[in-house]
Amino acid sequence: MENWFKEVLWRQFGATIDMLENACKLCPENIWDTQAEFGYKAYHSVFFLDYYLTRNPIRFEPPEPFSLSEFEDRMPERIYTKEEVLTYLYLCRKKCRDLIAGLDDVENIFWENESKTMRYNIIEILLYNMRHVQHHTAQLNLLLRQHIDDAPEWVYEAEDKP
Repeated sequence: MENWFKEVLWRQFGATIDMLENACKLCPENIWDTQAEFGYKAYHSVFFLDYYLTRNPIRFEPPEPFSLSEFEDRMPERIYTKEEVLTYLYLCRKKCRDLIAGLDDVENIFWENESKTMRYNIIEILLYNMRHVQHHTAQLNLLLRQHIDDAPEWVYEAEDKP
C-alpha cells in the first residue's frame, strides 16, 4: 500500500479517535454514570473500535477489566470509569496506528466475524470502524451540549504520522 494513503488514512482515523477522547475528557464525572449513559456509550465505542481493529476477530478478547458483554446484548457488570475507558482508548489508538502503518497487500486481507455475517476487505472494515466511532462521538457531543452546553472542537487530523 502506498505510504501517502497510509498517512491520509491514519490522519483521519486518528482524528476520529482524538475526537472521542476529547468528548470523554470533557464529560463531567456527575454525567458519566447517569441515565444518559455517557460512560456506557463511550465504552461501547472503544470496545468495538478494538474489536474491528483485531485482525483475527474470532479470538478477540478485550483487556482487563473489560468483558465480552457487548456481544451478549447486555450492559457490562458495571459502568467503567472515565480513566479506564480512556486507558482502553489509548491502547486502541496505538493498535489502529500500528495496523495502518503495517498494511501492505490490502487486496488480500479480509476481516470476518465469527458468525460470518460480516466480511470486509481490511480498508473497508477500517472505514466502517471509523464511521462507527464518529457516530457515537456525535451522540456523546450531543449529550455534552444538552447537559453542559459545551462540546469539544473539531479535530482536523491526527498530528502524529504513522
